Amino acid sequence: MKPYYWESQHGNFGDDLNLWLWDFLLPGFREIHPETLLVGVGTVLNRALLPEGTHKLVIGSGFGYGTLPDMSDRQEWDIRSVRGPLTAAKVGVAPELGVIDPAVMVADLPEFQDLGKIYKRSFVPHWESAIAGLWPAICDVVGLNYIDPRGEAKDVIRKIAQSELIVAESMHGAILADAFRVPWTAVSTSNSINSFKWNDWAQTLGVTYKPRRVPVSTRAEAVIKGSRFWGMDFEPKEPPPEDPNRRNIDGDVVVAERAPRHSSLRGAAKRVLAAPSALALWHASRATPQLSKDSALAERKERFQVVLEGIRRDYF
Repeated sequence: MKPYYWESQHGNFGDDLNLWLWDFLLPGFREIHPETLLVGVGTVLNRALLPEGTHKLVIGSGFGYGTLPDMSDRQEWDIRSVRGPLTAAKVGVAPELGVIDPAVMVADLPEFQDLGKIYKRSFVPHWESAIAGLWPAICDVVGLNYIDPRGEAKDVIRKIAQSELIVAESMHGAILADAFRVPWTAVSTSNSINSFKWNDWAQTLGVTYKPRRVPVSTRAEAVIKGSRFWGMDFEPKEPPPEDPNRRNIDGDVVVAERAPRHSSLRGAAKRVLAAPSALALWHASRATPQLSKDSALAERKERFQVVLEGIRRDYF
């Protein structure tokens, strides 16, 4: 089998963990059934992403973007589980197959056991926010450890586990925090954050997705998200081709990182402009966090293990 995952050119730990998680959950899967594509962690049940005519084994994937593929052909699709009940309803399978996001199983890997706490509070933004925002500087101001979701997946996950509290705009930031029993608070910087996929996962564990609103931190971030920055509206549009620091990813304009060219005075001015973002993030980090019940998480993980046992029986 070959694992499928959505590969961001910038990196995104919630997708990149597919590169090694399945070797732990299904040892030896790469050596069997070369005709089968293992479709695992991620919001990837999308007609534009998955190839037609290839046998696909779906284990915990979610819907949330684009158009759902026609998954009625059971010769092509072996759906063992999906992320949650909302995806199950969309796909048209029994709600019992909406088990859990497989990323929760990362907490069982030996290398992530007995990690001590290093960070009191950490912030994990969405990858789009990380590209164009001032979040590392804002975290410095408000006393949060900044975790870049574009970093090497195991390093990102380790920092989540080593935190006492997580403020998460990244859904997998919250999923991994909950899996490691780290209380978390959800935030959102724009309407572009996909609430369907959040609620899909949240309903499996009995938690709620009611993100606290945090304003975007820069004009570039507002452009990406079609959001407001100091009262001005920006609609995403194709940038001039001569600008080498912009890219178009899945229809959204993304401003690539570049070497800083501003003076310390200009940098200070940008931090002042980002003051509303800092204040909102500070309040979010002091809000009452949530965490699923131990029993709810354990029950879902047990159900997922049953799914894995069925796959081992039928494929190995």
